[in-house]
Amino acid sequence: MRKVIGIMPLYDDEKQSYWMLPGYMKMLEAENAIPLMLPLTTKAKELDYFLELCGGFLLTGGHDVSPSVYHARKEPWCGSCCEPRDEMEQYILNGAVERNKSVLGICRGLQFMNACYGGTLYQDLTTECTSCIDHHMKPPYDRVAHQVTLQKDTLLYNILGKEQIGVNSYHHQAIKELSPNFQAMALSEDGLIESICMPTHKFIVGVQWHPEFSYEVDENSRKLVNAFVLSV
Repeated sequence: MRKVIGIMPLYDDEKQSYWMLPGYMKMLEAENAIPLMLPLTTKAKELDYFLELCGGFLLTGGHDVSPSVYHARKEPWCGSCCEPRDEMEQYILNGAVERNKSVLGICRGLQFMNACYGGTLYQDLTTECTSCIDHHMKPPYDRVAHQVTLQKDTLLYNILGKEQIGVNSYHHQAIKELSPNFQAMALSEDGLIESICMPTHKFIVGVQWHPEFSYEVDENSRKLVNAFVLSV
């Protein structure tokens, strides 16, 4: 039976509409999963329905995580936020953890995982963190922007079997303080945490890079998505 994976919706504030990058769906379809974009809602009854229907969840990129999630003041350099999405994702993430369902967080998804469980974020890397690495690359996005070093004896190291990989990069926020519920699995050349997991669960994983852009040309991205789908 094919596995159904719920995908967090992207939201266009100006057009007041949902939208989706096709790569998120295509990379799951390539692994014979059924991607299902969820409606943007905070209604517990509807979210509980999707928590039962879906075997796993993909937390996508998009808006900045609201600093209120990690009990911080919003600085002028923080980008636009979507509080309903933050509330929805918190409910879905907590529900998935409670039910031991698999979750893969990409970019904002990794950041939200960390913030939701007591970690903090840099609200803007160029303002708050000095780095020699360009974390906000220009297209095309299926090429390598920088290297990350994988920590041994972690889930990601076991999946990829490598100590270092090249990744793309398109973000202006990042993990500042790591949640005590998570383990760092990969670090960029400037020391930023680029991948995390919840070691008490089978697959609660976040990556800062974008496998939805690189899965067609990058074996490591395909292995990651394959491991996610197999865990569902």
